[in-house]
Amino acid sequence: MTDDDFIDLRSDTVTRPSDAMRDAAATAEVGDDVYRDDPTVNELERRAAEAVGTEAALYVPSGTMANQIAVRVHTDPGQELLLDRESHIYRWELGGAATLSGVQTRPVDAGARCVPTAERVRAETVTEDLHRPGTGLLALENTHNYRGGLAVPVDRIDAAAAAAHEGGVPVHLDGARVFNAAVALGVDASEIVAPVDSVTFCLSKGLGAPVGSILAGETAFIEEARRVRKLFGGGMRQAGMIAAPGLLALETVDRLADDHANAERLAAGLDAIDGVDAAEPDTNIVVADTESAGVAASDLVAACEERGVGCVEFDAHTARFTTHRDVDADDIDIAVERVDDVIADLTA
Repeated sequence: MTDDDFIDLRSDTVTRPSDAMRDAAATAEVGDDVYRDDPTVNELERRAAEAVGTEAALYVPSGTMANQIAVRVHTDPGQELLLDRESHIYRWELGGAATLSGVQTRPVDAGARCVPTAERVRAETVTEDLHRPGTGLLALENTHNYRGGLAVPVDRIDAAAAAAHEGGVPVHLDGARVFNAAVALGVDASEIVAPVDSVTFCLSKGLGAPVGSILAGETAFIEEARRVRKLFGGGMRQAGMIAAPGLLALETVDRLADDHANAERLAAGLDAIDGVDAAEPDTNIVVADTESAGVAASDLVAACEERGVGCVEFDAHTARFTTHRDVDADDIDIAVERVDDVIADLTA
């Protein structure tokens, strides 16, 4: 099987830069970004802040680094980070809060809402005393990766953030796919971000840039974040070469609706396969449950790869399929046919 035959639905991070992005990288005006001399990075940060309605923004190599910088800036060592137990920061960032910031994570179950209710935030917020660390930060996520790319309504973000602020606790939003949420909800990204103190979003997922994420917030926060970025090894030099595609990526937000439509098509096709359950997605992530078929997710992922479809294991019987710019409706139909064959073989 050639690479051209492989339909890669593992993640929207697998997108290849467009020809225009490659040209932009090759011709970008550059300088030393640590000295703030890179005009392309400076412009990207300005436009990124504008896109989410914040005072300032910082360009960083990855979303994980952006989240961990936010944790470090918002908290003091020995404090507590309150977050959903299925959040990306908790599940997939290697215990970074403890390792890099000396912060204890305390997960709560936000359930299908994806963010804790205001009442839950108030109940879980802890004041520092002789025996307990104080709550130093509340982290939310939108869209919520593990919960199937669910687009969290603005009022839920607002309620949770307001409750945290009542207790003097800042709020960070892991908005890796916040523009997917904005498109799905029919609102501007700035509305989703308005209730929180900082936000991360990725340029290298659905927006299609090859490298980089943004951390945005108030100017004073970003100034401290810039110092922490250097501490974490994220200070970059002639970074305009990778920032230039990011500028083009910011112009592709409306196109995310195509990914959502393809995800709906994919979910419907997978759900029609005997033994597979796939709920209609909010955005570009489809979670397929194969427990009814008696098929382990690990077996499904391995067999799909052999048949030319990329997906990733979530749990024992769930796998994630993610649509993106590099797959179209025809690819989706072919992928469904291949998964159907895989399930038939694994249950024969």
